[in-house]
Amino acid sequence: MATYFRQVPNFAYINRTKEGKNLSDYTVTKNLFKRAKLRDDIFQNLAYFEKYQIVGDERPDNVAFKIYDDETLDWIVLLSNNILDVKTEWPMTQRTFDKYVLDKYNDYNTLYNGIKYYKTTEIIDSNGTIIIPEGLIVDEKFSLQYYDNGEYQEARNFTIAVTNFEYEIELEEKKRNIYVLKPRYLSIVFDDIKEIMPYKKGSQQYVAENLKKGDNIRLYE
Repeated sequence: MATYFRQVPNFAYINRTKEGKNLSDYTVTKNLFKRAKLRDDIFQNLAYFEKYQIVGDERPDNVAFKIYDDETLDWIVLLSNNILDVKTEWPMTQRTFDKYVLDKYNDYNTLYNGIKYYKTTEIIDSNGTIIIPEGLIVDEKFSLQYYDNGEYQEARNFTIAVTNFEYEIELEEKKRNIYVLKPRYLSIVFDDIKEIMPYKKGSQQYVAENLKKGDNIRLYE
């Protein structure tokens, strides 16, 4: 993230014990509300991206190094997938996952044998028409009759029990399927960041392209 945060401008906010008469009375920090994003004509066009499956305990910086030969471009990986919270939107490490599911379900029996839901298998009639698609979440006692070959048919054994563990694994596996921006388009993003991040003259509280200053009041007032 280092290359990204170098582009983020600063914001000076007044110290609690100061009147704010001089810049030295302010604390300067990065303005995290000034957030970059991929512009819509890129983000919404799959031609700019390629599919990638996260392997094992790979972190965003690991993926950035594999794709761009630069681990500091991890923010490109995150922006490409609109990921704001790595803790919840990126796959957990195996150790973190094991602890998480055990804490959530309290014991191994509930985790591995408890039923989260039931889902359907695909049912097709004699004409090849799909009567029930695969993967619908249904009640345990869900039943189905359908008309085929001139008579009603009773669907049997077309639901599968999904355990708590299988459910949590499925959620994690979905997170592994991401998109990465193709390396040849990096320069476009860099140019956009340089245009977006600096403050513009005349904007409220403007001091410089990389600095805005808060109002001259005490925070506790």
